[in-house]
Amino acid sequence: MTSPAPSASSAAETALLEAVALGIPSALADLGALVRIPGIAWPAFDQTQLERSADAVAELARGTGVFDDVRVLRAHVDDTDELGQPAVLATRAARNGRPSILLYAHHDVQPPGADELWETPPFEPTVRDGRLYGRGAADDKAGIMAHIAALRAVAGVLGDDFDLGVSLFIEGEEEYGSRSFARFLRDNADALRADAIVVADSGNLDSRTPGLTVSLRGNARFTLTVRTLEHASHSGMFGGAVPDAMMAAVTLLATLWDSDGAVAVDGMTSRDAQTPEYSEETLRDEAGLLDGVSPIGRDDIYGRIWNRPSITITGMDVTSVAEASNTLLPEVSLVISARVAPGQSAADAYAALERHLRRHAPFGAELTFSDIDLGDGFLVDTSGWAVELTRAAMGDGYGVAAVDLGVGGSIPFVADLVREFPGAQILVTGVEDPHSRAHSPNESLHLDTFRNAVRTEALLLARMNERAGES
Repeated sequence: MTSPAPSASSAAETALLEAVALGIPSALADLGALVRIPGIAWPAFDQTQLERSADAVAELARGTGVFDDVRVLRAHVDDTDELGQPAVLATRAARNGRPSILLYAHHDVQPPGADELWETPPFEPTVRDGRLYGRGAADDKAGIMAHIAALRAVAGVLGDDFDLGVSLFIEGEEEYGSRSFARFLRDNADALRADAIVVADSGNLDSRTPGLTVSLRGNARFTLTVRTLEHASHSGMFGGAVPDAMMAAVTLLATLWDSDGAVAVDGMTSRDAQTPEYSEETLRDEAGLLDGVSPIGRDDIYGRIWNRPSITITGMDVTSVAEASNTLLPEVSLVISARVAPGQSAADAYAALERHLRRHAPFGAELTFSDIDLGDGFLVDTSGWAVELTRAAMGDGYGVAAVDLGVGGSIPFVADLVREFPGAQILVTGVEDPHSRAHSPNESLHLDTFRNAVRTEALLLARMNERAGES
């Protein structure tokens, strides 16, 4: 029996996936070159490296042959004369009534931390056991290269039939709080406006199962200073009668959680939503939880991470062990980082936290709040055509049906996208898996996940190219 001839559409997609496969080696080589550039947006680091990184991304965008215009731009940080970090904006107008898509990622990375915690140098890309190791290899230079590799394949196969409008926005300060992001959107609104926006800065259920992120927790981060004394005093002469700042801080912080480790702050809410099954054994493996240490919180594990608030103390200014003396500390400063459940505003969550801390301040300790940074969470409207198209592309790209994910981390700028472009469908995707260790030593990218992510995006772009423009 003779098999039927493939349709024009299936033949084109077969050619497209072949082009993706052929382009993966060069995409990974380009990713390695990006990883070698230590572009960190924090002022303590060499900012010329961030400029190098932006220039390198701009050249990659030009090399696709897709864009009408490619520029490296900066926007002002709102309400200041300060310029934000360099971003890349590449644009291509839609043709013949086709829709448009905005592709986002970021080229800045987290500081590497202590070199001795890395098995190989953080800015020397290294492949072992099917993973590419290096700072930014996953978060988020792999997101950049997923866009570039997909565009190369689509442009190469479709040629003059590629009519989709495409904008590429590669930010340069996501890890530093996206301080100029909102202004950048306003300054470049016409170039960025699109029917769908792909934010390639999230992850997947695991290295084999693609995920479309439909909820993100918000964040409320601030510095708390606890003060009890006008000056330091001898702990032997006054200890037992005078509360030092460390004692007050420890006593106060303990009120933030209940006996199960769940957040115990009135006014911080949770979201009620079903989650996939996730075992404690998997949690231990993916998080590196030590034997004998129990998980915290109650109910389903994904629900604790995706739909409930959390509070973490991420830093503290206090006398080091090496310099410790018998002294009552007059003042302690610490950073509180709270994740806010989807559906609650970050401002409301912060207000609840401040109210709780002031109400529970022990011994009349003086509290000061500063460096407040708030970002709202995100809930996706999953009814749109672009969401349906993305899920289908993920299933075909990975060979496994996509799942809807919540993410415990925060991408606060997504709220800016929703505000500035309310008509756009937001598609939060990514190339990370639970073992990527983004922000940590030995960050890595699972190479098969990267290949499948490029396949997915190429299929999505090609299928969008077949649609009539959306109003």
